[in-house]
Amino acid sequence: MRRDRAQHNGHTGRKRLVSTVAVLVLATSLSACSTGGGGGGGGWFSNLFAANTAEKKPIEEYTAEEIYKRGEYDLENGDYEEAARWFGEVERLYPYSNWAKRALIMQAYTLHKDKEFEEARAAAQRFLDFYPGDDDAAYAQFLLALSYYDQIDDIGRDQGQTFRALQALRDVIEKYPDTEYARSAILKFDLAFDHLGGKEMEIGRYYLKRKHYAAAINRFRVVVEQFQTTSHTPEALHRLVESYLSLGLTDEAQAAGAILGHNFQSTEWYDDSYALLTAHGLKPEAKGDNWLSALYRQLVKGEWL
Repeated sequence: MRRDRAQHNGHTGRKRLVSTVAVLVLATSLSACSTGGGGGGGGWFSNLFAANTAEKKPIEEYTAEEIYKRGEYDLENGDYEEAARWFGEVERLYPYSNWAKRALIMQAYTLHKDKEFEEARAAAQRFLDFYPGDDDAAYAQFLLALSYYDQIDDIGRDQGQTFRALQALRDVIEKYPDTEYARSAILKFDLAFDHLGGKEMEIGRYYLKRKHYAAAINRFRVVVEQFQTTSHTPEALHRLVESYLSLGLTDEAQAAGAILGHNFQSTEWYDDSYALLTAHGLKPEAKGDNWLSALYRQLVKGEWL
C-alpha cells in the first residue's frame, strides 16, 4: 500500500535508510523552523539538515531524539506518511527507550490522521501491549476506538464496523472512566448507537414501501425494543401504526399510537399516527394482549408482571 510501510516494523534485511532529505530539503525553510528552540536562524533543524552537509549520513547515526523531532516536523507540516515513517524508525532503532514509547503513540496518531486506520489500530494496540500502565494508555485505547468509529459507513451499508466501534468505545468508557477520553467516547457511543437504529429504520422503510408488512414490523420492533433511547423511536412507532393498520391488526396499531402519544405527543409522528387512527374510527389506546400493549403497561403504568 505504501512504498516504505513494510520497513516500519523492523523486518531484518531492510535497506538502510539514508537521510538524503538532510542534504536536499529547503535549507532556508528548515533553519527557520527549529523545534529545539533557540533564537535566530539556528536550532536543531538547521544543524541536522543544513544544506552544506555534503555527505549522506545513515539514519542509524542519528539519535532517537533527532529522528523523533524529524517526525514531529513532518507531522506539523502535514506530511503524515513521512512523519509515521520517522516515528516508526525510532521504534525500530531504539526499542524499549522512552523515545520509542513516545514515538509509538505518535505513530498511531499520525497514521490515524493519514486515514490509515488499520495500521493506526495496530500501532495503538502495540502501545497497549507494551505499556498498559502508562499515562498515555487511555489515549491509545481511544485512538483504537476512533480507528473504528471514523470508518462507520453510511446508514445504507453493512454495519459491522459500527458494532466494532461500539465495543471499542465501551472499552474506553469502562477502563478509563475518569478521563476526558471516556467523556468523548460516551458521546460517540451514543452517536454510533443511533446510527445502528437508523440502519434498522432504513431497512424497515424499504420493506414497508414494498408492502412487506411483516418484515417491516420486525425491523421497527427492533428499534422500539432495542434502540428506544435513539432519535428513531417516534418514527418507528408511527411506522408500526401504518404497518398494523395495513394488516388490519387494529389493537396493535392503537397500542403503538398510545405509546407514541404518551412519550412523543409533541412530534409530527404522533400527529400523523393520530390522523391515521381516527380516519379508521380508532383512537390511541392500549388494547388486547399483544407485545405493544404489554410494553405500554410496563413503560407507562409500571406493570411488569
